[in-house]
Amino acid sequence: MSQLSGEIPDLYHALRTSGQGPEMLEPLIAEADPAIARRALSVDQSLLRAVMRMGLGQPPISAAEKVLQFLRGAWPSPLFQPALSESRVMALPTGGQIADMPAFSDRRFDAWFAAQACDYGIGLYAEKRNVYASAHFADAASPERRTIHLGLDVFAPAGTAVFAPLAGRVESVSYNSDPLDYGHTLILEHQTPEGVPFFTLYGHLGASLPGLLTKGDAVSPGQLIAHLGDWEENGGWAPHLHFQIITDLLDQRGTGNFFGVGHESLWEVWQAVSPDPNLLLRLPPMKEMTET
Repeated sequence: MSQLSGEIPDLYHALRTSGQGPEMLEPLIAEADPAIARRALSVDQSLLRAVMRMGLGQPPISAAEKVLQFLRGAWPSPLFQPALSESRVMALPTGGQIADMPAFSDRRFDAWFAAQACDYGIGLYAEKRNVYASAHFADAASPERRTIHLGLDVFAPAGTAVFAPLAGRVESVSYNSDPLDYGHTLILEHQTPEGVPFFTLYGHLGASLPGLLTKGDAVSPGQLIAHLGDWEENGGWAPHLHFQIITDLLDQRGTGNFFGVGHESLWEVWQAVSPDPNLLLRLPPMKEMTET
């Protein structure tokens, strides 16, 4: 009898605790109640396999550790000029620590940020955000919304130039037009010296992107790759870059998009999929930025 039958509000939990390996996902779905099978098939199948590996105590993403080893020893080029490390940087936590800060999706944010004594504002990795409450951040596998930020945000004026941190090749150039999505989006593919692929994602870009790069283009470290987009072209956010490292595109290769927010209950999986972007940005810890 299939383990995917009866009342299963949370398919992620059911698969994580099934005791089955990822090779059993298709047989489990094939034997499942039809309504449950439809729910399971509506979400990323590679994500479900990663959840099953996690449930067995295995690494959710097999290549993640090799990518992390490379990134820890890499010498990336700065994403911005002047570099973040040479600039006045302000952490922008969204949990009420800055009482008068408008939401990133509130147009009053622009004037507020312009009044701050900083060059760049930093939206935090792994932060739980209430702004992700819409149906855009839900799926059929679970009632849990995705609320944990998988990237690191860099706020700066619209039109600010963005440069490649590493050598790579353009995986995709796309426009994700849904409200509160990425708007203009770039994904670059990179490789470790051993040939292990990984990716970096740049979201909320300006409309200059398609004129700068196309799919398949080679990219050099320090090359101009994009500009920050304004509200009407970046998904409806204050101008900023969403920067994300991705060790595995799961089943999203070719879509021009990727998850920028993950489930809190699946953090072990999402952290393996998208490790801390500060591996490349090399910013001080949030506490230090807050105190400067």
